[in-house]
Amino acid sequence: MSKKRSVEVAVISDVHLGTYGCRAKELLKYLKSIKPETLVLNGDIIDIWQFSKRYWPSSHMRIVKQIFGMAAKGIDIYYITGNHDEMLRKFEGFTMGSLKIVNRVVLELDDKKAWIFHGDVFDITMKYSKWLAKLGAIGYDTLILLNAFVNFVREKFGMGRVSFSKKIKNRVKGAVKFIDDFENTAAEIAINNEYDYVICGHIHNPEIKTVRDNQGSVVYLNSGDWIENLTALEYNKKKWSLYRFSDDALLNDDEASEEEEENLDVGVLYKNLVEEFRLTKP
Repeated sequence: MSKKRSVEVAVISDVHLGTYGCRAKELLKYLKSIKPETLVLNGDIIDIWQFSKRYWPSSHMRIVKQIFGMAAKGIDIYYITGNHDEMLRKFEGFTMGSLKIVNRVVLELDDKKAWIFHGDVFDITMKYSKWLAKLGAIGYDTLILLNAFVNFVREKFGMGRVSFSKKIKNRVKGAVKFIDDFENTAAEIAINNEYDYVICGHIHNPEIKTVRDNQGSVVYLNSGDWIENLTALEYNKKKWSLYRFSDDALLNDDEASEEEEENLDVGVLYKNLVEEFRLTKP
């Protein structure tokens, strides 16, 4: 792999480690390709909701190892809790070296303020019908698993990948309205609090746009996800940009050999996590 790109801030969200849809191998390539001063993990990095099915391949463990390694090198890392890893909210304020667990964070970037949080606070389903939201997550994971099989077959025949859930989101009026309402609500609150940027995840819809109302304006950003969109936000030289793995010809052409995939059981996972903690602890 070529020399790492230096970025001031990188933001990723909705990785969903522990689910079949997680594109861990692509994410690992991305993380190894950058040298950020600050890395923001904006929620749903680990999908604790679905841990009961005991799915944790070695590629997912390598993401954890990479993040710990970045923390050991002194990179500031904020782990912002989301709804799928909400169990970690009880550990808000916990720090291990340069890694911090928080529910939200405000970063000062060249005399401007960036308000960063996952975004599930705006989801009325999450607030009042958590069981329904979890049922929906299981359905979504099943759809992603089916989608992965279809794409595997399509790629064997030289055809491009398709996304079932993105097609559904784009065609169902209720889903489109939900995304619009989510973005406008986040922007309105940010404007009222005089933030310059508001950065969310949660809805798996990568975006950078300026939102205006009669009180002012704010730049709304969403980091997307690492299931379908494979996107991240990057801040460098006073400018935000949206990174798309599909547009990164260098990483897509990287044919470095991958280790044979291995599903780790809970005992091995725990042992590896403890070992990573021991090796990276200052």
